[in-house]
Amino acid sequence: MTMRGLGSIRLKGVSLLMPVMLWVNASPAQNPKRTADYAIRIGVMPAGKWNAITDVAGVKVGHTTLILGDSVRTGVTAVLPHEGNVFKQKVPAAVYTGNGFGKLAGVTQVKELGNLETPIVLTNTLAVGTAMNAVVGYSLHLVGNELVQSVNALVGETNDGYLNDIRGRHVKEADVLDAIRTASKGPVMEGNVGAGTGTVCFGFKGGIGTASRVLPEKLGGYTVGVLVQSNFGGVLVIDGVPVGEELKKYYLSDVLNDPADGSCMIILATDAPLDARNLERLAKRAFMGLARTGGIASNGSGDYVIAFSTDSSSRIPFQAPALIQTKTLSNDALSPLFMAAIEAAEEAIINSLLAAETMKGYKGRMVEALPGDKLKEILKKYGRVSK
Repeated sequence: MTMRGLGSIRLKGVSLLMPVMLWVNASPAQNPKRTADYAIRIGVMPAGKWNAITDVAGVKVGHTTLILGDSVRTGVTAVLPHEGNVFKQKVPAAVYTGNGFGKLAGVTQVKELGNLETPIVLTNTLAVGTAMNAVVGYSLHLVGNELVQSVNALVGETNDGYLNDIRGRHVKEADVLDAIRTASKGPVMEGNVGAGTGTVCFGFKGGIGTASRVLPEKLGGYTVGVLVQSNFGGVLVIDGVPVGEELKKYYLSDVLNDPADGSCMIILATDAPLDARNLERLAKRAFMGLARTGGIASNGSGDYVIAFSTDSSSRIPFQAPALIQTKTLSNDALSPLFMAAIEAAEEAIINSLLAAETMKGYKGRMVEALPGDKLKEILKKYGRVSK
């Protein structure tokens, strides 16, 4: 953490979240942070230990959160597919575009070759170029990459310009590298953190959210994990409950003057042995999870799903031999994974809203958090909770 003038704070690393609470109206003890705290159960499948993308073995997540003065509310989130040199040991990957009003750099090579060779970085719209430079530099300097002359960095974004001075281009390469280098296993911070620091979702404060699902052992015991950067609009639905309507705050309502634009980045990881073709099919189902929350993929929304497999037998070595033998699940084995992707994506988006706190930012604009007390009343009204 470094200080830049009185009252300005620059946060770096996944463990430094508390200064974000400067804009919170309720203490963490008074405001539950995840679906489980509200007794909300999304779907029917069990979650992993952390209910996070990091339940997929080897996956790490890191954040750099930037809060400077009264106008900078932005950051970086990095997802690492495995602990090794990803360029040397590429992973099968695919991208599905729900609505393409976005800047997902590196997408064409992933689509063409069906693999991923760098960490995935999420940030704000005008920081994509900076993040690309940082990821390329990070990859070139890894041991074993001394002769590498081409790197396909994958960088996604959403536009946080409502709360953040986005034209100031405050994200620096060092911030991106911090997110990558501080990435860790275990619980993942959510809400106003990393690339979700300045985002808005369904007219409420959005942010980073994550969730996971685990298949029964008889179906392989595979894990599907999802992480989202939520910054989009529509009519909020939580576990089938029309929360946006009940709060009278939704797209095209008189209360919420919101074009529903903004974007949603969804990253999906699984340890199931899948090739790029079936990873794209899995990514399409994750987008169905977004639809279940009431998102409408508006004209101005860049909605993308990036899916990859961490299965070690499916990795593609750099300078691979002419013939590669890998294991992959058959099409008939995919349906349970499809459902896991839908449920995890839906819950990750809801978690991003529940974890987010009210924030004041650029030009004095304020975005309120989803009101926890009112949400409880609505869930009780619809029979989702008993008390």
